[in-house]
Amino acid sequence: MKNDMSQGGTVPVLVLKEGTGRSTGREAQKNNIMAAKIVAETVKSTLGPCGMDKMLVTSFGDVAITNDGATIMKELDVQHPAAKMLVEVAKAQDNEVGDGTTTAVVLAGELLAKAETLLDKNVHPTVIIEGFKKASEKAQEILDKVAFPVKLSDEKTLRDVAITSLSSKGISNAKELFAKMAVDAVKQVAEETDGKTKADIDLIKIVKKHGKSLEETELVKGMVIDKQVANPQMPKLVDNAKIALLNAKLEIEKTEFDAKINIESPDQMKSFLDEEERMLKGMSDTIVKAGANVLFCEKGIDDMALHFLGRAGILTVKSVSSSDMEKLARATGGKILSNIKDLHADALGKAKKVEEVKIGDDKLIYIRDCKNPKAVTVVIRGGSDHVVDEAERSLHDALCVIRNVVEDGKIVAGGGAPEAELAKNLRAFAVKVGGREQLAVEAFAEAVEAIPLTLAENAGLDPIDIMVALRAKHEAAEGKTFGIDVTTGKIVDMCGLLILEPLRVKQQVIKSATEATNMILKIDDLISIKGTGGAPPMPPGGMGGMGGMGGMGGMPGMGGMPY
Repeated sequence: MKNDMSQGGTVPVLVLKEGTGRSTGREAQKNNIMAAKIVAETVKSTLGPCGMDKMLVTSFGDVAITNDGATIMKELDVQHPAAKMLVEVAKAQDNEVGDGTTTAVVLAGELLAKAETLLDKNVHPTVIIEGFKKASEKAQEILDKVAFPVKLSDEKTLRDVAITSLSSKGISNAKELFAKMAVDAVKQVAEETDGKTKADIDLIKIVKKHGKSLEETELVKGMVIDKQVANPQMPKLVDNAKIALLNAKLEIEKTEFDAKINIESPDQMKSFLDEEERMLKGMSDTIVKAGANVLFCEKGIDDMALHFLGRAGILTVKSVSSSDMEKLARATGGKILSNIKDLHADALGKAKKVEEVKIGDDKLIYIRDCKNPKAVTVVIRGGSDHVVDEAERSLHDALCVIRNVVEDGKIVAGGGAPEAELAKNLRAFAVKVGGREQLAVEAFAEAVEAIPLTLAENAGLDPIDIMVALRAKHEAAEGKTFGIDVTTGKIVDMCGLLILEPLRVKQQVIKSATEATNMILKIDDLISIKGTGGAPPMPPGGMGGMGGMGGMGGMPGMGGMPY
């Protein structure tokens, strides 16, 4: 920006800090769209049952092998601000519904690509944004119409939904076992309140221990605590356990103010120690009188108290985390007490068996076969840490999709069927919208079709042939549930193949992708403000005219070196 002077000379007026980068208008939009498209392209090849995996290596050398969209996006150290928005899309999708992260990112990338074409035709961003909004709202209605109901008691359908989610994961060879465990676990923790079913999957604890194989993974109808028995003289196995849950120290309380005790003879010393011992024995007697034979304590326990508990044959575990204590209470039906004096028989939890189990070098406490537990545990086994980690990610997605179906009671067909149906209906809707927004709605319909197209590409099929056949099938009245069978390359009824997905996942994909796209399209000015402070930039010609090392390969914008 320059200011004309009356003498005819010009003086530059600096508005922004020197070194600040700025791109405006179309250039800024193109930059943002390009960055977001590159991120979407990264995860595109992981979509579907034939998707490939990514190997992610951190700066510390840690390796993760996964095809989970949320994990890939989390691990990518994305620098571009627009690309970071797509990372946020993946996070939102994962937090909200737990699955469909790759689909959401791919759809956002595709919407931006279609928007770029419209921008090149001089369609204003506001018109595109408005058109995308209308298309998104209409898409929610269409999805609701093509969905069909499912009941909590329909275990087979729930298992099919879990298998569909697990088919695209790295543990697809053990998908039947994991699907059954996911359904059993969610059904166990599901509760009905005010006529609605709620399932909190935080009550399903996942413990990972490598060794053996995925087939050895088990669902424990109770809890597994990563601790060991507090004293060697205690029993390692208790049948028909009556469990006390304490959030109190079994120690002699220290005074909060400085106190001195004058002990003048060995007898006084002995009586002082005897009194401490008597108090600790009194605590352990209270637990015995209540009828408990297992004790879980959130706080510390004195060694002398452990000795008395061991003599009484009470299996004791100390320093249990508060989240584990809450789950124990829900699993065993016991009450967590903060004062040992309140302990009585009615406050005890029950389980058929509590035992210490050695897995590899670790010892775990298993609380098995609780009566109707409202918290359960899955112990995942696998040949290596990478396998176990991927199994955990896959199981989390399966638990989330079952939770979604249990809470909403609605599912749609998979295999690209809902997307093809959306595209058909949105094209018809675009004509009613009219005006320039019609172009945006049509672009939205084309972008949605990228999902079945990508499924076909990743399966090594010809995407154009598949798309033509899919569109033709959906034009027929009975073709709503037809999608791509990636194994045969044919267009078949997905309900017949039992490929089913939760309605909530599909609806959230549309919401997340549309919101991120519209936010990126609204940006027309990209100002990158350099860090403040530090040494002034080098004078021209300093260090051979390197201009503050700006010219060094791979080190742009260092903002000058001290000199």
